Amino acid sequence: MSEKIRVLLVDDHTLFRSGIKSLLQRNEDFEVVGEAGDGLEGIKRVRSLKPDVALLDLHMPGVSGLEAVKVIAEEMPEVRVLMLTVSEDAQDLMDALRAGASGYLLKNIETDTLIDAIRRAAQGESIVSQQMTAKLIQGVRNPPRNEAAATERDRFSPRERDILASLALGESNKEIARKLDLAESTVKIHVQNIFKKLNMSSRVQVALYAVENGYGQGRHS
Repeated sequence: MSEKIRVLLVDDHTLFRSGIKSLLQRNEDFEVVGEAGDGLEGIKRVRSLKPDVALLDLHMPGVSGLEAVKVIAEEMPEVRVLMLTVSEDAQDLMDALRAGASGYLLKNIETDTLIDAIRRAAQGESIVSQQMTAKLIQGVRNPPRNEAAATERDRFSPRERDILASLALGESNKEIARKLDLAESTVKIHVQNIFKKLNMSSRVQVALYAVENGYGQGRHS
């Protein structure tokens, strides 16, 4: 590439950012256009600086790298995001790639590997650290059996799941409040939140959903 590759560094460890910045600045192919210490600041910097490649740490305080990459991928898909992390967890890898990351690199990679990965990302390629490739293949071949159900349940807080179980039984707000030892007004708020999450407008719809998805003590016709 004749023009320099513009890179943004997003990591909550200042010393690590400084090391990567120094490394990239020694290479005439790159220009470090900015830095950020958390996901929220990273999103703001991507919006304002429009880098070619953003290097994001995965686990940061406040807004995580995973949350940030979702926003960046949706708003600015032309920006290539490389996760640069210590996490060798297969689920982190799959989550990051599903969220829109262009690659997943471990922080213990060699300098030349990192430089090559940034160049390839800028050209539109997807890159995964060699140590993680086997986990990626395994994750694609053997997705968790209950992944859909787990994702569905993760939409609701534990208290909302309790209330869904009661709605599956056709119980009123007053009955739910008595059973769960809550104020009726609190139950009403939880029920409204459930309605919003499901984009439904009636208790019958929600009760049917709850029964079909295994909430409650049993299936009632």
